[in-house]
Amino acid sequence: MNPAPADAAPGDTQVLARASAGDEQAFRELTRPYLGELQLHCYRILGSLADAEDVMQETLLAAWRGLPQYQGRASLRAWLYRIATNRCLNALRASSRRPRPQPGPPPFTPPEPTRRGEPVWLEPYPDALVDQLPDVAPGPDARYEAQETIALAFVAAVQHLAPRQRAVLLLRDVLGFRSAEVAGMLEVSEASVNSALQRARATMAAQLPGPDREHAPLPHSARERDLAARFAAAFTRGDIDGVVTLLTDDAWYTMPPVTLEYQGRTAIAGFLRDSRRWRGRQGYRLIPTRANGQPAYGCYVQDAQAPICHAHGLIVLTLEGDQISAITRFVDNSLLARFGFPRTLPSTPRTAPGG
Repeated sequence: MNPAPADAAPGDTQVLARASAGDEQAFRELTRPYLGELQLHCYRILGSLADAEDVMQETLLAAWRGLPQYQGRASLRAWLYRIATNRCLNALRASSRRPRPQPGPPPFTPPEPTRRGEPVWLEPYPDALVDQLPDVAPGPDARYEAQETIALAFVAAVQHLAPRQRAVLLLRDVLGFRSAEVAGMLEVSEASVNSALQRARATMAAQLPGPDREHAPLPHSARERDLAARFAAAFTRGDIDGVVTLLTDDAWYTMPPVTLEYQGRTAIAGFLRDSRRWRGRQGYRLIPTRANGQPAYGCYVQDAQAPICHAHGLIVLTLEGDQISAITRFVDNSLLARFGFPRTLPSTPRTAPGG
């Protein structure tokens, strides 16, 4: 991350005065230092980078229109968080009135899942966007480490919270705003904030792995690279047993928003073998990237008739010690462009099919 910008002194800088008077260039200069962290905040609430980008446009428009009335009673950063958070809550309310279509099953008859969860409309977040963020120290009330709040498991758990609980948890426990500040942002009582926070913490504790679990290898470490590379090698050569040996005993294989979820080596191996039988001799290529602070791969499948590989979604790995505790498979090909990947790749010499 980059050095943190100093927050604009409320109401007394020349840039703020020019922006309030209608200078668009000054407004861009004023808000630019906060755009990345605000977009990440919106992503945590909404679970979707595309939705977060849409809300950010609404946030900037609202801030531009409201800047003349900004009186500097709060920091500019807090004021922008107030606007962004409420725009996210508006988006969640609107989506609840227009339910998304139910996700369909895989294109083959899968084995019986370990469980059928609720559809979670979740997208991965490119590490390239996180790396551009300033290194902003959270407030004293923050309870989570920064790396933890980017992880896919954390963002997925947030999606199980009610909208206001999401906002309260993120503003309090991730960003470290005080209860009184959050109450002002959401225009509710401080007691309401504390009640929502208590419920949100209970839900998160039930959704996230326990604190006694072994930590993942350090990002970009040799240990992390080795484990991810062993997974990629086994997956691309169709070595399902090789993939399974890398898993923890209670590993999960999920495909959000598909509700089928598989836990444990036997269940995951069964799903991968059924997938392999359906796909036949079409092999995979995996191109490394990173998402949510975790190793990830752009996935491509060999065309049966032409010397090219077609996009086949994204795989994100969650690591624990020297093993993989979760494989999250995103099958939406539109996600690949956000990671700089094309729709097709030239084929390589044929390999055995993966899972």
